[in-house]
Amino acid sequence: MSEAAPAANGWPPRFHLLYNAAMDIHVFPDGTLEWSGHRVRCAVGRAGVRTDKREGDGATPAGVFDVRSVMYRPDRIARPRTALLVRAIDANDGWCDDPGDPAYNRLIRLPHPARHERLWRDDGLYDLIAVIGYNDDPVVPGAGSAIFLHGAGPGYPPTEGCIALAIGDLVAVLAECAPGDRIIVSENARAAPRG
Repeated sequence: MSEAAPAANGWPPRFHLLYNAAMDIHVFPDGTLEWSGHRVRCAVGRAGVRTDKREGDGATPAGVFDVRSVMYRPDRIARPRTALLVRAIDANDGWCDDPGDPAYNRLIRLPHPARHERLWRDDGLYDLIAVIGYNDDPVVPGAGSAIFLHGAGPGYPPTEGCIALAIGDLVAVLAECAPGDRIIVSENARAAPRG
């Protein structure tokens, strides 16, 4: 088999892109995230992992979701290497979390009249964000919004529903991500290895 040409972004192609196979990123309620032979610590929602996620309940939604895109704060970190769509955020970016607003669970520009959260944060948690395709096709008002992979706080405190990991680990997983890759969030504990 001949070697594939570098992608348009100049990076060498990934094995799973050559063979049209998606990468799966597994998240477990014990605070473990696994992909391509790697295992790292993560934080999930303060209410655990649930299939019946609702807005504001503090739960991470269980299920299988696409990894949609990446956003980063260019004044704090370099543009991440990834095959996913990448967008720099600025001080006027937000995410609507008001179920009564037509922009619910969407990127918005600030100021915005409905309830929202700012993506430009002082605490660094959103310096690098991967948007997870939860409740976005179609959007169901009240089913939950702003579910991201993002940076973890010191000591990995629980999130409001996102999945948080060390920035270095997030950079590493995103470097291997491409369109079509999925995040699989399980309500069940990871099975112990046999042997």
